[in-house]
Amino acid sequence: MNSIFIEGLRVDAWVGIYSRERLASQTVEFDLSFGVPEAAAIRDNIADTIDYAAVVEYIRAELAGRHFNLIETLGEFVAGLLCEKFAAPWVKIRLAKLGVMKGVRRVGVYIQRGKPESNVPGGMGGEELTGMPQ
Repeated sequence: MNSIFIEGLRVDAWVGIYSRERLASQTVEFDLSFGVPEAAAIRDNIADTIDYAAVVEYIRAELAGRHFNLIETLGEFVAGLLCEKFAAPWVKIRLAKLGVMKGVRRVGVYIQRGKPESNVPGGMGGEELTGMPQ
């Protein structure tokens, strides 16, 4: 199984429980890795894979009109989109809110989901997604 990664995807999202977080959207950053069929590499056809541009566009559109109390819930929502809407057999996500606390660069979660038969790899698809636990 091959994988696609999207690193450093920044999206404006409504997430948080504090009053200051409910007044304005925040920039959240995603590192995504998800499984795709090997057929795409063999046949060189976009129809055999997951279009990463469509993934980015869809995530941005879906998050524009929703509020999440917890970053964990936001991450689960995006994992569900990738698995259900785009039929990714597995997905790994690192999601972080940027600059939400003084002296803290980012606060976030790691999420890994997949179908039992998908053989989710142990890492994030390689070293290209820095900071991700292997």
